[in-house]
Amino acid sequence: MNAVETQTAVLEALSDIVGSAGCLANEADVEPFVTDYRGAYRGKAQVVVMPTTTAQVSQVVAWCHAHGIPMVPQGGNTSLMGGAVPDDSATAVVISLRKMNRVLAVDTINDTMTVQAGVTLSAARTAAENRKRLFPLRIGSEGTCQIGGNLSTNAGGTAVLRYGSMRDLVLGLEVVLPDGRILSSLKGLRKDNTGYDLKQLFVGAEGTLGIITGAVLKLMPQPRSTVTAFVAVPCPASAVKLLSEARMLSGEAVTAFELISAPALDLVLNHLGSVQSPLQGRYDWMVLIELTAGTEEEHLNNSMMELLERGLEHGWVVDGAVAASLADGQLFWRIREEISDAQRYAGGSIKCDISVPISRIAQFIEKASAEVQSLEPAMRMVVYGHIGDGNVHFNPLRPVDQDAREFLARWSKPVSDLVDDLAHAENGSISAEHGIGVAKRDSLEGYKAPVELDLMWQIKRALDPRNLMNPGKLLPLNHRKRPLMAV
Repeated sequence: MNAVETQTAVLEALSDIVGSAGCLANEADVEPFVTDYRGAYRGKAQVVVMPTTTAQVSQVVAWCHAHGIPMVPQGGNTSLMGGAVPDDSATAVVISLRKMNRVLAVDTINDTMTVQAGVTLSAARTAAENRKRLFPLRIGSEGTCQIGGNLSTNAGGTAVLRYGSMRDLVLGLEVVLPDGRILSSLKGLRKDNTGYDLKQLFVGAEGTLGIITGAVLKLMPQPRSTVTAFVAVPCPASAVKLLSEARMLSGEAVTAFELISAPALDLVLNHLGSVQSPLQGRYDWMVLIELTAGTEEEHLNNSMMELLERGLEHGWVVDGAVAASLADGQLFWRIREEISDAQRYAGGSIKCDISVPISRIAQFIEKASAEVQSLEPAMRMVVYGHIGDGNVHFNPLRPVDQDAREFLARWSKPVSDLVDDLAHAENGSISAEHGIGVAKRDSLEGYKAPVELDLMWQIKRALDPRNLMNPGKLLPLNHRKRPLMAV
């Protein structure tokens, strides 16, 4: 069949499964599904299919598998690494989970919530709050990103310090395998010692092993009190010392500890326009600190004030503002959460999402900043992240007077390689929470041991021997061609 006839046949077959309203083939309708969040990756698809049930996903996948058609699972399409869009071969079918958006159950005795994969993070958090519970994952894209995508990328966010990443927040999964079979294990069990924990294969697999269609998530008690502070520190080393002091004083009450560089704050304030810095002066480095607890707010306020006083005594704090109201706290968080969007609108941001041991964060930032600026002194050092869990978003931004595309074409690879090499030298990771996708796929061979890549490809071949499930993502293509080592 020619290309048009093939697309027509695919559209007809998949429409029979999900209905004509669940399939898109018009170029304008398909465009949002084949272009990534930043506009950095664009592909082509034969059809976008939007099932409403796991049974429909199973049928769609089984049909595509039988006809050798590549499949690209997609949630909210907020990936920063090109992991959720097809390549430009126009052979793939995009399977969007956006219509599978129901919260199925909230169990306040077991403290669990069962959801379909297309539920947005914001909707999941709201459903928990409506039952006086907390689902603690918090990231800037929560209004758009979906639980299935959060699981597929092992999303982290700003509360990993206290609650862990998605890998720590899931108890059960429902997954459609690459041949259409359904692995259903929607159990809310905290103990189940009956063999391999198969659900963890799919967390962080970026849709290469199957399509997550449902999940059982852990819920937490809602905090009774929250205290937030926006604090200026002399340098990242002081921030790390302040973090250690905070944990000694307050223990698990330390929910978030976010580092923000001056260029990052400048970018956000310029982007938002009407918002002002919480601090009177301009400082090179700041941290956003949040304490939460089940105790009364007065106790938490005292803990925060004691922390800041000790910080001032030791020279780790030079200025600070404690939120006097809910609106103040929301403003502090808005500044932090808008950094990503501010970079997108500015253009010309080199995304480096690394993690190193917390004890090495200050050294990494100092060395990486010096070496990057030795290449181009006018680069703006947009550095921020979750230093409480070792995650630094090190995102050099184009000089004000340089074109974004020209800047990225010249500097994206050398800067990314330099930063990744420095993180690796500190026994760190080149991807803390954003995943690998296409952007870091071919770099992975330089940082993963051959035995690790062998095992990853063996798992892929076992579950998806035809390489139809999100092909070309996560796994280095060159390693696939090599003979497997004995393991």
